Amino acid sequence: MRTSKILVTTDAVIFRKAGTGHEILFIKRKNEPFKGQWAIPGGFVDEGEDLPDAARRELSEETGLVVRELEQLGAFGKPGRDPRQHTVSVVYVGFAEENAVAVAADDAAEAKWFSVKVLPELAFDHADIVTLALQKYTL
Repeated sequence: MRTSKILVTTDAVIFRKAGTGHEILFIKRKNEPFKGQWAIPGGFVDEGEDLPDAARRELSEETGLVVRELEQLGAFGKPGRDPRQHTVSVVYVGFAEENAVAVAADDAAEAKWFSVKVLPELAFDHADIVTLALQKYTL
């Protein structure tokens, strides 16, 4: 029997109301893989860290946003979703205040709100994750 070498990450799909519609927050990756591409905020879970705490920490580190209420959307672990290593991401969904301002920091080169109707091309399997979030949270 082989010992698993799977790493755990968390990601956060964050929505905010914008006029009569909604927007979703993405970060532009500062580092490889997918450097310069848009992604949902997230990263690796630290040893001894609870999953929702990791999602909140990564969101805050990368965008400066603090979203207390997060709901687990699901787990995504298809081999090859991250070219570095097999990772499983536990994804959370939250809602920011309508006037929430995101500022890129840590390993995010940029943070930007996009209309849920006009989304950029996304890194990793984040398009699949966002599609599921939009289906579940009919906005």
